[in-house]
Amino acid sequence: MDLSEIGLIGLGTMGAALSLNIAEKGFRISVFNRTVSRVDGFLAEAGPLAERITPTRSLEDFVASLAEPRAIILMVPAGEAVDAQIAALRPLLGPDDLIIDAGNANFHDTNRRAAEAVAQGVPFLGIGVSGGEEGARHGPSIMGGGDRANWDRVSHILEAISAKYEGEPCATWMGEGGAGHFVKTVHNGIEYADMQLIAETYGVLRDGMGLSAAECGEVFGRWNDGPLRSYLVEISARVSAATDPETGSPMLDVILDRAGQKGTGRWTVIESQQVGAPVPVIEAAVAARNLSAALETRRAGQELFGAAPQSLPDGTLSLDDLEAAMIAGKIMCYAQGFDLLARTGAQHGWALPMPEIAEVWREGCIIRSDMLNDMAAALRGEPERNLIFADYFADLVARNHVALRKVVSTGALHGLPMPALSAALSYFDMIRTERSTANMLQAQRDFFGAHGFERIDAAGKHHGPWASGQDRP
Repeated sequence: MDLSEIGLIGLGTMGAALSLNIAEKGFRISVFNRTVSRVDGFLAEAGPLAERITPTRSLEDFVASLAEPRAIILMVPAGEAVDAQIAALRPLLGPDDLIIDAGNANFHDTNRRAAEAVAQGVPFLGIGVSGGEEGARHGPSIMGGGDRANWDRVSHILEAISAKYEGEPCATWMGEGGAGHFVKTVHNGIEYADMQLIAETYGVLRDGMGLSAAECGEVFGRWNDGPLRSYLVEISARVSAATDPETGSPMLDVILDRAGQKGTGRWTVIESQQVGAPVPVIEAAVAARNLSAALETRRAGQELFGAAPQSLPDGTLSLDDLEAAMIAGKIMCYAQGFDLLARTGAQHGWALPMPEIAEVWREGCIIRSDMLNDMAAALRGEPERNLIFADYFADLVARNHVALRKVVSTGALHGLPMPALSAALSYFDMIRTERSTANMLQAQRDFFGAHGFERIDAAGKHHGPWASGQDRP
């Protein structure tokens, strides 16, 4: 039997698609799944690619089928399942055999696993894989983390199976430990926000302007030919145009408005709070998903308070207004994500390759967008600077923020919920306000907790006259 160059454990949707991708690119791969019957079913569905796939029915057979030094990809659910699989594998492996966690792991777990591997003297990688089933099958975006030498061992395979942008692989090494999984986490946080911005705009089209699902699809289709060109706008056009085969109704009209999530957006928000990097558009998107899940609460709210008017008088907003608002909101969202990457990277000692992150996201991943090419160029010039201050994006924001304000204010007056668009506008207004209202916060903190404050006319720590009790009630 010919030994395989790489192995994969976990033949769920993503694992099966990734295995076929690896085989299609000419690499022999061994596969194993805890539910062994899935191995047979997968092989039966592999068609001609089955010639490059070695099915195994035990971990021992799986390990024996791999050429040394071995490289094994794990595509199992994040959390305890990964630790359990590593614990089961390690006794069967040699000291040079590499385990690669390619699941949707929390980067803190990846940091821990990487440290444990170093302590044991064995190699380990944690890689973020984005693009869903289609990306895994035909070319995902891959974000690597761990020891650079371990990445180099398998980079020829990972680059071969990755998406390509003008011939360049969308796969690169991001840094030590959990750097790759962290970059994937922020990708997913941006994804939450980008999707929410689109959903809110769809709400204006549907509820404010009275457009049908098909008409909404036509609008998204037109926008996808302009500055908003992206995978998410493209599929928004397609899902809007789709018809339910069971009822003949627009597909969107029969889908329950309760959004699911796997937690990566929440991880992004938690990390932003840990390092003090504001990501209000992403926070709003996560909160909106949480509120969407509270369906009974929303029904009770409408019954008690009545539905907002929502319908807009003719001419209140134009499609151009909405497109411009989305452009401004999208820039705020991505700027916040890249700011979080820079701050967290610095805290963990990762020299995250900021331009390369934007480039890796240009194809294969869910947030791929034409804007990312310009973001890569901006980050290459000043990787630590907020994207909205880069010349190209500063000009876009200057030309589109008035429309964002018009859309958000119109939504507020007519009861059209816009948490993400509103957060984008508030972020913009705060970031361009030299004299904020935080002086009031500092005065309050000093009054009740004697925390002290800085003065604008003197250095050092100071207290207000209330410290002596003269201004206390």
